Amino acid sequence: MIIKGLQKLTLLDYPGKVACTVFTGWCNFRCPFCQNSELVISPALNRTIPDREIFDYLNKRSGMLDGICITGGEPLVQEDLIQFIEKCKQLGYLVKLDTNGYLSDKLAEILYLGIVDYVAMDIKAAPENYPRLTGVADLDIKPILESVNLLKECGLPHEFRTTVVGDMHTADDFVKIADWLEGEEKYFLQKFVDSGAIIEGGHKAPSDDTMREYLEIVQKKIPGAELRGVE
Repeated sequence: MIIKGLQKLTLLDYPGKVACTVFTGWCNFRCPFCQNSELVISPALNRTIPDREIFDYLNKRSGMLDGICITGGEPLVQEDLIQFIEKCKQLGYLVKLDTNGYLSDKLAEILYLGIVDYVAMDIKAAPENYPRLTGVADLDIKPILESVNLLKECGLPHEFRTTVVGDMHTADDFVKIADWLEGEEKYFLQKFVDSGAIIEGGHKAPSDDTMREYLEIVQKKIPGAELRGVE
């Protein structure tokens, strides 16, 4: 796989687990507020970490780590993702996959194989606003809808999450997202933070009060929805 980063320990990325996180290069979206721009736009500028280094690390940490999180970029664009996941499972690790859901056929294959233990899918906005929020003007929303349905029906532990950007989201987005995801157990609103490495500068974080307002909206249809990044 094209791996561009390794966080050797995380207590946050995999809910309830001690894990490490690998960051893959490349993505099929160009979200203006993406905080991993170097992984999306110019991953070739950074060293690729050989798979063997990741597996050597996992072997050394056997018994100390519960799982591995695979994020990006967009992991599903990696041609050998399935083989990488299978190797992680052979080493005894739980696997969490982060995805934007656009490659629904690849996600369906992974779910069918039963090789991941948790999936986190980003919900960028209400469906009609996806082209603006993903930076892809001619985006076909159908694969996104398919991926949401796959996760709803698969029985696998999963979550949906939206990074809330102050100047890009409105209350109407969350009314429509709540209708879309109604009945789900886990949906998180994550507060945007400008890391200094976003694709398009100038975007603003929402206020904590705005985050709470949006949470109240979605909790009408998704009672278990929660905030992240708000004290």
